[in-house]
Amino acid sequence: MEFIFASNNKHKVEEVRALIKDLHTIISLHELGITDDIPETAPSLEGNALIKARYIHQRTGKNCFSDDTGLEVEAINNEPGVLSARYAGENKDMRANRAKLLSNMQGLSNRKARFRTVVALIYNEQEYLFEGTVSGIITETERGNEGFGYDPIFQPTGFDKTFAELDLATKNQISHRAQAFTKLLQFLTQIKSE
Repeated sequence: MEFIFASNNKHKVEEVRALIKDLHTIISLHELGITDDIPETAPSLEGNALIKARYIHQRTGKNCFSDDTGLEVEAINNEPGVLSARYAGENKDMRANRAKLLSNMQGLSNRKARFRTVVALIYNEQEYLFEGTVSGIITETERGNEGFGYDPIFQPTGFDKTFAELDLATKNQISHRAQAFTKLLQFLTQIKSE
């Protein structure tokens, strides 16, 4: 099956293609020449994922999916949460976002956090949601050069490395995005066999 991934984030597209392998064809917005900055105005990850999927579905009429991801840090009221991409401002500067988060956590002993991803799928005019989470801690400093976003400061439970220190294959076995997309794939396999 063929799906449009409602994202202009090349790192996300690469990660999702690695997860889905050749089971389905994933078309990025870049490949369609769609460069719109889709507004994310909902107060929840679920809402933002649906906004993006609906926007692309209305533009193309095709089956599509989108995701929204938030980093939720326990000690600071689950910030940055739904504002993860814009934590330090509207320009979505991830370096500034990480610096702001580390600054807000200075002196805090509770460093528990979780990444949460919600995938919104529009398939045959029906909407579906899939969620994945991974727990861990926020490190004191940035470590690693892989990944993107908050990966250099997020160390998943059971590992002594940050997401940015792990290779993509390992990250794709345990990440929040991997869990959500695994549920999506299971759903697609189920409906394909019906």
